[in-house]
Amino acid sequence: MKSEIKNPLICDPETGVCEIPVVAPNSEKVEAIAAEMKPIRVIYYTDPICSSCWGIEPQLRKLKLEYGHLLNFEYRMGGLLPDWSYNSGSISKPEDVAQHWDEVSYYLQMPIDGDVWLEDPLHSSNPPSIAFKAAQLQDDQKALVFLRRLRELLFVEKKNITKWEHVKQAALYSQLDVNQLKEDYLNGSAEKHFLEDLELGRQLGIRGFPTIIFIDKDGNDHIVYGSKPYKNYELAIKNLLPMSKKKFYDNSLHHLMTHYPSLTVKEYAELSDKNIIIAKQILDALSSSTVLKKTETKNGHLYSL
Repeated sequence: MKSEIKNPLICDPETGVCEIPVVAPNSEKVEAIAAEMKPIRVIYYTDPICSSCWGIEPQLRKLKLEYGHLLNFEYRMGGLLPDWSYNSGSISKPEDVAQHWDEVSYYLQMPIDGDVWLEDPLHSSNPPSIAFKAAQLQDDQKALVFLRRLRELLFVEKKNITKWEHVKQAALYSQLDVNQLKEDYLNGSAEKHFLEDLELGRQLGIRGFPTIIFIDKDGNDHIVYGSKPYKNYELAIKNLLPMSKKKFYDNSLHHLMTHYPSLTVKEYAELSDKNIIIAKQILDALSSSTVLKKTETKNGHLYSL
């Protein structure tokens, strides 16, 4: 029997889940949420430092390109690591996470450098979560760019994203109003929305990340729990909307990078339907010719315009 996961930063490679203690779901809350939806409402519970959430970026990016016309995404923060005031066996301090992240990087085929926990460890995931809620107060789409950049800074560039200097960098990159972001971050406005996310998560019985709930107009739901292959997310849509049609998109690298200006090898392989080795060869060739910038880590690379 598999042992119970007690530390939220230990993500099970087999299930692709970063897990927290179980809370009983509230079915009435799910039905109430469904009443507000468009064709399919998608509630995504995540956390800026969740390695498995970073691991499903390839699948989610493809899902938005193929089925974005049917899906109304709603990003919620889950509070993966409030603090380090606990001791759970082999994981009791930040340094213990470093090797685990390196191992998760191999399973997910995404660049994750665990050395951040040795060089500049995070004390909590709450500050970047609250910063994301502050970004949402300005603009939902810019907030997603902001969250993506925070994750690149953490997983690829080994930056402690609880520090304002890195939050500010991500905000500038996302073209957010930095002064407004800081005000909302500090005055409690963003924290209020973060706490609302946590409360809704308890009511829905969210126990790990990523958790993605697909809900149709009748309140029927299909949950994809953990990091799963793309077909699982597509199946969730088909189960709720059998006649749904996906959009075909131009999967050339140039077109993809107009949507997503930074790509990992796994992302490019997923979005272009290429073998991951071929995808890496293409990206490396373009980075060598200075068409793309390559940000290198010991566990993989990120390519950007």
